[in-house]
Amino acid sequence: MEGGDSLKTALAWLRGVINGKIGHGLEARVLQGLCVTHAEKGFMRFDFVVPNTVSDVDGNWHVGALASLLDLIGIVTIYSFANRVISTVDFSASYYSTTKIQEHVEIESKVTANRGKLLHVVIEVRRKGNGEVIAVGKQWMASNRQTLAQVSNV
Repeated sequence: MEGGDSLKTALAWLRGVINGKIGHGLEARVLQGLCVTHAEKGFMRFDFVVPNTVSDVDGNWHVGALASLLDLIGIVTIYSFANRVISTVDFSASYYSTTKIQEHVEIESKVTANRGKLLHVVIEVRRKGNGEVIAVGKQWMASNRQTLAQVSNV
């Protein structure tokens, strides 16, 4: 895993969220069991078994929980690239297939555009094994000059 301090900070933040030490608990529930398989500045890949805690009434991955996961992974990927606090200014999610609870998926996230303070990330969720696209998230985010450490001291 390469990428320097911004990558280390982004991954440490992600671990804190997954472990419930950062955030409101909903994030930890949505990311429960997420495993980083590859990480570099502006690009990440994950393995994920959809947990029971994010089920809809039909036993599928709840689309709201999936959207939250897309947002959180987009945030961590952009932070690994920009080393800055970011705010979502545009988010879209396209759903192509349902996914049952306990299904194994792969998630890939990549910064695709850098326009100074505006950054774009694309997050793809695919079924493990056959590579079928389940969902794609696209996110424009705005960065400011503060780092996570500076915000924590405010």
